[in-house]
Amino acid sequence: MVANPDFVTDSALEQAPELQELESPEGELYLRFYLPSGDEFALPATGIKEVIDPSPEQITPIPNASPLLLGTFNRRGRVIWVSDLGQFLGDKTVLNTDRMEIPVIVIEDQDTMLGLAVQQIVCTDWLDVEKLHMPTNVADSMAPFLRGEWLLDIEFNQVLRLLDHVAIIRSARWAA
Repeated sequence: MVANPDFVTDSALEQAPELQELESPEGELYLRFYLPSGDEFALPATGIKEVIDPSPEQITPIPNASPLLLGTFNRRGRVIWVSDLGQFLGDKTVLNTDRMEIPVIVIEDQDTMLGLAVQQIVCTDWLDVEKLHMPTNVADSMAPFLRGEWLLDIEFNQVLRLLDHVAIIRSARWAA
């Protein structure tokens, strides 16, 4: 009898402990990242079109545009507006664009795309929405764009704030 290598039986699992260690993820998938202030945020993976790392030279500044916008970036023939997410949220620390690449999270809602420039991408992570709390100690400029926060470390009061990508895209702040 010839065994099918794609077919895993109970006896095969008993012989392969590394397969037993695999767990199915709980919660939903999020992208975690830092702003220049050092604050950590997350966006739901379902709202993210892609993550890119253009050089500053690839982002074309637009005269007389909102100061929140770094410029535009051409991706596969499509123009994407790139913003400094920290400044958009009211952060006083300006994004350092004097580096080789700038991490940009491209979000999308109803065929509208926007690039959010951030300090650093951390990772993707499965997070439990049941543990999401109402945001605390949040600036008024940031509050409309938050869905909640996870408390990561009680001792150091470390939180991970969840952003609402649709509220960011639809914001009237872009017209200012």
